[in-house]
Amino acid sequence: MEQPGTQQLFFQHIKNNLPPHISFVDEMADLLNISNDSAYRRIRGEKPISFDEIRTLCSHFKISLDQLFHLDSEAIIFSGRSVNDKNFTFDLWLQSILQQLEFMNSFDRKELLYLTKDIPIFHLFNFQELAAFKFSFWTRTILQYPGTGKGLYLADEFMESLQKTGKKIVEVYNKVPSREVWNLESVNSTIRQIEYYKDTKMFETGRDIIKLYECLEKTIDHIEEQAEAGYKFDLLGHPLTNRVHFKLHINEFILGDNSSLAILNDTKVAYLNHSVLNIVWTKDPSFADYTFKHIQNIISKSTLISDVGEKERKRFFNATGKKLSPITPFLKPSISSSFAVWIRMNQMKAKHGYIW
Repeated sequence: MEQPGTQQLFFQHIKNNLPPHISFVDEMADLLNISNDSAYRRIRGEKPISFDEIRTLCSHFKISLDQLFHLDSEAIIFSGRSVNDKNFTFDLWLQSILQQLEFMNSFDRKELLYLTKDIPIFHLFNFQELAAFKFSFWTRTILQYPGTGKGLYLADEFMESLQKTGKKIVEVYNKVPSREVWNLESVNSTIRQIEYYKDTKMFETGRDIIKLYECLEKTIDHIEEQAEAGYKFDLLGHPLTNRVHFKLHINEFILGDNSSLAILNDTKVAYLNHSVLNIVWTKDPSFADYTFKHIQNIISKSTLISDVGEKERKRFFNATGKKLSPITPFLKPSISSSFAVWIRMNQMKAKHGYIW
């Protein structure tokens, strides 16, 4: 049998990275602005593809010709944009997260592997007050958007965006089978961020901090309930008909970096987190395979606590709960006794509407 030529291999590479529901020929014809017949002849190698057409396809599908032709240039092509207050705003960033999840969900076989350093952002959207706080903290303190560093934290700052897009993100994420690797430190960054705003007097009332801790506690409870069941469900306890699996692993010797990897049919996509909020990704086979092996190695040295491992699961979430215990008077204090007393006093103040 005659071996396929370079041009045919080029098109086959593109086809392998398309979701199954997309017509390959229609996609090529639209991108190159040619008829379907002309697209067929290029795909079969009957008509040579031009350099301009190669450039169009490589740019659209983020293809590195070095990798495709096995040229050892040591180059890896990543895609992604950095959040800013001009041409890639928070709203657009939310949309990009949703688009990536919808892309994953378009494949028949899919799984998302996640090495957590912080609570994965997908879980935050279940409680919009908590998500709004996190994004406010990032844009004010990390990204330093103009004008956001002054004034008190306002709970409704990101609510409109979260109500429109955040809810949809949760719905699509719940359709993607996931495997997360947590550490006891995974909840600490959120606690420290709330404390930082408390210490710098960024909250308007005592109710704000109490509400955030309640949302954080409910978030952890919901994750624990899904881990116990071994599959995803919404806050009302309604699972999808096919019970999308949720595997939770606990790793005690390494803290993750919020990197993740999506397995989509026969393709792997590696996602890297940088500068706290930003994400870049690549389909580079060598890099994605390396990332996959790294995550698999971490998982092999971790304890599975979802569906099985009841003892380890209770031990982990009990330890996590102790970090949150100062927020209510009936839980054991753990962060500091003075902080516990402070919270309890302010619960009473907040109840009567006192301002700090």
